Amino acid sequence: MNMFASDYAYRPVSFVDVSIQDSFWKPRIDTAVNITIPYDFDKCESTGRIDNFAKAGGLMPGQHEGIFYNDSDVFKVVEGAAYALQVAPDIELESYLDGLIDKFAAAQEEDGYLYTARTIDPANPPEACGTRRWSNLAINHELYNVGHMYEAAAAHHEATGKRKFLDIALKNADLINSVFGVDKLRDVPGHQEIEIGLVRLFRVTGDARYLRLAKFFLDERGLALHRELYGPICQDHEPVTRQSEAVGHAVRAVYMYAGMTDIAALTGDSDYVKAVHRLWRNVVGKKLSLTGGIGARHEGEAFGADYELPNLTAYNETCAAQASIFWNQRMFQLTGEAKYIDILERTLYNGFLSGVGMDGASFYYVNPLACDGEFQFNREKSMARQPWYQTACCPTNVVRLLPALSGYIYASHAKELYVNLYISGDGRVKLGDSDIELRQRHNYPWDGRIELDVKTSEPLDFTLRLRIPAFAQGYPLPGELYRYPEADAGPVRLSVAGEEHLVDICDGYAAVSRRWHGRTKIMLELPMAVRRVLAHAAVAELEGKVALERGPLVYALEAVDNGAGLLDLGLKDASLLASSPAPDLLGGVTLIHGQAQDAAGKTRDFSALPYYAWGHRDAGEMTVWLNRL
Repeated sequence: MNMFASDYAYRPVSFVDVSIQDSFWKPRIDTAVNITIPYDFDKCESTGRIDNFAKAGGLMPGQHEGIFYNDSDVFKVVEGAAYALQVAPDIELESYLDGLIDKFAAAQEEDGYLYTARTIDPANPPEACGTRRWSNLAINHELYNVGHMYEAAAAHHEATGKRKFLDIALKNADLINSVFGVDKLRDVPGHQEIEIGLVRLFRVTGDARYLRLAKFFLDERGLALHRELYGPICQDHEPVTRQSEAVGHAVRAVYMYAGMTDIAALTGDSDYVKAVHRLWRNVVGKKLSLTGGIGARHEGEAFGADYELPNLTAYNETCAAQASIFWNQRMFQLTGEAKYIDILERTLYNGFLSGVGMDGASFYYVNPLACDGEFQFNREKSMARQPWYQTACCPTNVVRLLPALSGYIYASHAKELYVNLYISGDGRVKLGDSDIELRQRHNYPWDGRIELDVKTSEPLDFTLRLRIPAFAQGYPLPGELYRYPEADAGPVRLSVAGEEHLVDICDGYAAVSRRWHGRTKIMLELPMAVRRVLAHAAVAELEGKVALERGPLVYALEAVDNGAGLLDLGLKDASLLASSPAPDLLGGVTLIHGQAQDAAGKTRDFSALPYYAWGHRDAGEMTVWLNRL
């Protein structure tokens, strides 16, 4: 029950109604479900994260282990496991979750408080927790942890119909609602997340208190009348509706922007609508890596200044890429414009996917655009994916996205059906009172020939909107941060029921409006040429540089294929580039081949592979950007 008149106009088709069956994403999703989720739970067990709940509940003795925000890692894996249960029921996994939830219930204090770092030994909590409840919110993640709990509890309830975990979350939210507010404690979390979680509880229960509390935490940021502000690192330097530049910790910021977009949709607040559009333009126009990565600086895991986009020292945290996907999906739902899916797709295939190894048990925390073989860019002082991190947000976060990826493929609005991602599989969509079956069959992202079948059981008038990606329209991404030196992308072709159809692009979509009946075959052909990419002249580190991409994929050169000295290689504008499949390499990829010049002026053959696949064979040199000759 929605107690507010507004909501997102463009609704995604639920991931439970869409199955993924392609050779690119299905293996990664299966790995996430069958390997990463059990692996993450095992690590949460062995590092004491789960025992902390048992200790807080008096089920076992001992002191708190690990970092004060470790509760959140357990909740994130539970959320991912709940999505996995919705896709494929698993009695053993469901029973394991029941046992975890018993521990959560035991750890919860009588009034609803749940924070194991304090509850285990309230007289001697970790220093970051503060001396009493809610006393060090800038640092202690007290509210961040439970925000992840709310999302996990809602997902678990949706997956199983069980209420125990949801009731734990609601009891905690009720406590927080009794403490915080304009006539109560006026403070905000240093790390945003509870705002998204509260909106999730509102959607499950229809209780408007949770939505009002989410908006309170956002409205209160940047107001110095009642407390000392936490500053730009926490996006607490000015009211959120006045912010126009992405600053501070990138994950905190983009979780906040996602929450702001929820508030914009659910309340219709025009100041929130204007603010999220301003912030999005700043990120996409001035602070986005070519891979979709965000967060330029290691210091503070933060956005840099406008046009500060380093290669070797770029931070581009995996969690930040995932947060960007969440935000851009919401921006599409708010507007129905394809440019947000262009950013989502770029980030999904590049800046996010690079963060999780193909084995499902190794992870990059940091995703730079170059590696010199010496600078240990990754957390834990390494250049390789790691099996775990003391701060394990990235390994536990990826399982919240991959099992639910099919929910990003389609959306609907009135008598319009949107195809946003080209991923093979089957889907069931309800448009009004009518059922529509969808089937995609193709080899995207390697091939641009998309086959889509639309089936209706009765005659039905609606418009099918097919996203035409930015790369097929002659530009890498929305905005002016990156461009192709040659604008011609090649033709986009579309046929409907065997007849050629005019490709008239509006808001990034080609529209097919007709009366549909029975099975109709759609053929969409997207150009998949190898393209050179240049950056805006204001990006000092990319001056005189060129990168390569094909379709939605950014490419990188690795020393294992090309020898040393990659960061000195130059590529002539006139040199020929070609692509070829390598079905036996890293699960099957398409490579780009060409000739480059080394520092001595000698011509060398090179091959480049998709950026997401780098670092699986050694930890040597890598570069996305070459010198332009």
